[in-house]
Order: sequence, then C-alpha cells, then structure tokens
Amino acid sequence: MIFLYIIVALVAVFILLGLLSQKGEAAGLMEGRLQEPGNKPNAVCSEVGTQPERAVDPLQASFSQVADAIEATGGTITSRSDDYLTATYMSRIFKFVDDVEVRRDAEVCQIRSSSRVGYSDRGVNRKRVETIRAQLQSVSN
Repeated sequence: MIFLYIIVALVAVFILLGLLSQKGEAAGLMEGRLQEPGNKPNAVCSEVGTQPERAVDPLQASFSQVADAIEATGGTITSRSDDYLTATYMSRIFKFVDDVEVRRDAEVCQIRSSSRVGYSDRGVNRKRVETIRAQLQSVSN
C-alpha cells in the first residue's frame, strides 16, 4: 500500500512540475548572444564559449530554414524577429515545456535548447538540436 502512495506522490510531483514549466519563458538574449546554459545538465548551446559538455555546433542553414525545421519537428514558434526566434516543445505525458532559441549569426544560426524545470534532461535537448539538424539535412538533399 505504501508503494502505491509513493507512486501517486511521484506522479503528482511530475504533473505539478509540468504545470510549472508552462508558465516560464525563454532565457532571451544577453548582450546580443544566446545565454550560457548554466550549471545544470538540462540545456545545450552553440554560442562560442559554451562549456564543452553543453556545446553543440551551430546550424548551417538560413534563418527561415531553421524556423521551418523547428515547426516540422513539433516545435511551436512563440516569437520571431529578423534575427532571433523562440519556440517551445511540449512533452506528451507530463506536458513539460522546453525552450529553443535561435539567433542569426552571419552565415550560421546559433541555437540554444533548454528545459524550464528540473535538473537533468536525460539528453533530450541535445537530441532535439540533432533532430532539427537532421530535418535541415533531409530538406536540403
């Protein structure tokens, strides 16, 4: 019986965290650059100077191609200017929201993908960036 109470409590915590994540927003630019991922392993970023364990390569595509790839991979663009966009992805079960930010940077697009809540993302944000990259490659072939 105690095991059942523990399971119910854990599910309730995940539901509450999912609801909490829906009230956040993207980190935004700092001095014209995507923000550093921080010390929790729940984000990746392509900006120069990102810690190696959280670094990904920039996207070799136009800004509009990246926007299209985000939408094609399940993202919802929440804001967009000429050189910066934000998008969200929501998990299916507990409705966790993650943010993706893209900044046009000369011939490439810098990208940041991060979880709004929690400590570790179990590699989800790195996989998301690679899924966007694969979508870009499939369109260009």
